Amino acid sequence: MKLFEKTYLGNVSLKNRMVMAAMTRGRTDINGLVGNMTVEYYTQRASAGMLLTESIRISEEATGSPLTPGIFTNQQMDAWKKVTASVHDKGGVIVAQLWHTGRMGHSVDRNGRLPFAPSPLPVRGMQHFTSQGKKDYEIPQEMTIQEIKRTIKDYGQAAKNAIAAGFDGVQLHAANGYLPNQFLAESANQRKDDYGGSIPKNARFVLEVMQELIRAVGSEKVGIKLSPFHTYGDMILDDPAATYTYLIEELNKLDFAHVELMRRSSNFPSPEHYTAENEIEFFGRMIRQTLIANSGYDKASAEAELEKGIANLISFGTLYIANPDLPERFEKNAGLSKPDRATMFGGGKQGYTDYPLWNG
Repeated sequence: MKLFEKTYLGNVSLKNRMVMAAMTRGRTDINGLVGNMTVEYYTQRASAGMLLTESIRISEEATGSPLTPGIFTNQQMDAWKKVTASVHDKGGVIVAQLWHTGRMGHSVDRNGRLPFAPSPLPVRGMQHFTSQGKKDYEIPQEMTIQEIKRTIKDYGQAAKNAIAAGFDGVQLHAANGYLPNQFLAESANQRKDDYGGSIPKNARFVLEVMQELIRAVGSEKVGIKLSPFHTYGDMILDDPAATYTYLIEELNKLDFAHVELMRRSSNFPSPEHYTAENEIEFFGRMIRQTLIANSGYDKASAEAELEKGIANLISFGTLYIANPDLPERFEKNAGLSKPDRATMFGGGKQGYTDYPLWNG
């Protein structure tokens, strides 16, 4: 099966074509430091071809959800070094997903400061999980040009910090309604300057961040995650097919390692004007970089996707929460454990590092 074939991502050798997708787990301390539990969590899953970390905040300003990790202090970097060293000792490859939440945050977890966003438009139709329970989203502060430029530099510094902490690469989280995604979507970006008002201007922030990441750590260590038709976070684009076609064409002009392309979720229905196209086939054929197909795959559908010859790798999310040895289970046709949804986004070892390994 193609899933179990060795392959390369740039100059990095991968033991199989299975990737653990990034998943927020909410297990850090209040300073964004990962601990021994996190070392164990990633080490348990090192048989994946590549691990993508949970989203990691690039700065204090990037904070959205409580008890999520950072990569902007020396203490945070030192904590991550224990994770990367342990994963490497198991022969694993681990990439840091870089995160700025933009408007998807709340002042109660930001020392009373409102979140920043492209425009002062709140997320509609959902609430935010905070340290004080679910709360309605606030109207964010519109970013100034100076703040945009500083944030781009923050991404570059976070990438340098990640490589210094031992990561094999970085991935820009430009999906799921977070800051880069917000610049792309008219439901979050109503600017009339160089960063909004047309498809090329809406795409400018993402492209400038990618250029900064490539400058900071080198093309072979950089990737990006996109979710063209996924509406989570009130991401509604006037013309998503045109926006992402333009973005991908511009990304193709850059030299970097991978694009992770996320399929839409049935839990977040598409507006009527959205195309019914399959994202992997529609956009994947345009992408010049190594393509990782993401979201909702099982063993059979992942193998079928690889057989099409468009995607090179498949990333799995919740299956990896409950099955730390997922490649082995797939290879042996073993049964799969089901994740405990009550412990997905916070807690202790239960639902985090206590899922059993297959011992058939």
